[in-house]
Amino acid sequence: MLKIKQVRWILSFCVFLIYMICVQFVNAVWAKECPQDRRTQKAPTSYISKESPLRQEPRHIKKGKVLSHIKAKPIACKQCHGMQGDGNGAMALNMNPKPRNFTCKATMGEIPDGQLFWVIKNGSKGTGMPSYKHLPDEKVWQLIQYIRSLTSPAS
Repeated sequence: MLKIKQVRWILSFCVFLIYMICVQFVNAVWAKECPQDRRTQKAPTSYISKESPLRQEPRHIKKGKVLSHIKAKPIACKQCHGMQGDGNGAMALNMNPKPRNFTCKATMGEIPDGQLFWVIKNGSKGTGMPSYKHLPDEKVWQLIQYIRSLTSPAS
């Protein structure tokens, strides 16, 4: 026969499991919102017109993906934006607003590369997006090429 401690543990575990499932469901629905309503500060005019000096090559996309998933510091992009870039990363749960969903063509199609460059370099006030000022420009452009690949027909 089960002891009271065992029953309490089983009930606690079941409640925790149900809670986690509900939280993940709410997070997944909210994070994958498309299009996302955002009021991100607009980059200075000198940035908006910036275009990548890098040619569109798979090697740049691959390097951007490695940065996003592993090497970017202070924190890898995947922690907030998720492995798929859909804004459903492990740290997204408690963020408000939720991280940008890079897979949403309706949202991403309206954001110039220069705006993305500026946000990556300077962070985004009022969100969890930190500054990556220390990244060389080439690395930022590689990240942008990877981000853009998430909404391309081949992704």
